[in-house]
Amino acid sequence: MEQKKSHKSLWLWLGIGGGVFLLFFGAIFWMAWMIGGSNSDDDGFRAFSGGSIAVVDIDGVILSAEDTENDLHKFADDDSVKAIILHVNSPGGGAAASQEIYHEVLEIRDKKKPVIVSIESVGASGAYYIASAANKIYANDASVVGSIGVIAEWVNYGELMKWAKLKQVTFKAGDLKEAGTPTRDPTPAEAAYLQSLIDNMHQQFIDDVAKGRNMPEKNIETIASGRVWTGQQALPMHLIDKVGTFRDCVMDTAASVGIKGEPNIVRPVKPRRGLLDVVAGDTDLSLLNPAKMVSKAMEENPGFYFLWK
Repeated sequence: MEQKKSHKSLWLWLGIGGGVFLLFFGAIFWMAWMIGGSNSDDDGFRAFSGGSIAVVDIDGVILSAEDTENDLHKFADDDSVKAIILHVNSPGGGAAASQEIYHEVLEIRDKKKPVIVSIESVGASGAYYIASAANKIYANDASVVGSIGVIAEWVNYGELMKWAKLKQVTFKAGDLKEAGTPTRDPTPAEAAYLQSLIDNMHQQFIDDVAKGRNMPEKNIETIASGRVWTGQQALPMHLIDKVGTFRDCVMDTAASVGIKGEPNIVRPVKPRRGLLDVVAGDTDLSLLNPAKMVSKAMEENPGFYFLWK
């Protein structure tokens, strides 16, 4: 009799354990579905009939232009999309990546359809570089705007190597081939060479903002100190065109292209994350901290940046 009771208890606990196991994995699958979203059509866009406004997000540190360029290009060629809004919340990023997106925006604006920018919290440095190519820029009163400047930095760990009794051995051809090495201070010639690169990029930044904003170059030069301003301050400086929310931007843009009432909004569909990504926790939590995100980006991708820190 006691043996039967023990068998029943065993099966009871197995049943409870199995139920908990199924609930746990059911919750994981539900989380994966909620995080990943669903794909609506073959080309990765949520399609609507009739006139639509496309919204492309530029969020976080800009390290690559490819995804944003692809989204812009597809929306530019879609006849159902009457205008594109860039929803910006970024401190900038890589100099070349920011330039690539700027030129894509400029080409769409000049040849295909309106591109409008709505700056949320931050639209600085490389993000402002991109915004300057648009037909019109909106920002909130307290948005951070500007930072027309260039930065390159790295950690000099030469003293640490001496302390650890390590020695860098380098073979090179060309006096400036090793310029920027983190194992020692730059020579005067190396410092002048690196500064000349930064100065040249800074002038490119000034030239392109002046072109995009249709302003005299000298007006941009006077404010190209790397400073930022609030949206409220940026308006009389002509760095933005209107103080307003994202919704203000959407409704004004829709009206300007002949869409009456509430417009259809289309966005690129983000790739769905798989179950293993969720379980393995592939999200870097340091990216939730903007300061850590900027430092991490520069550490892992050394180079020249249009970046506000």
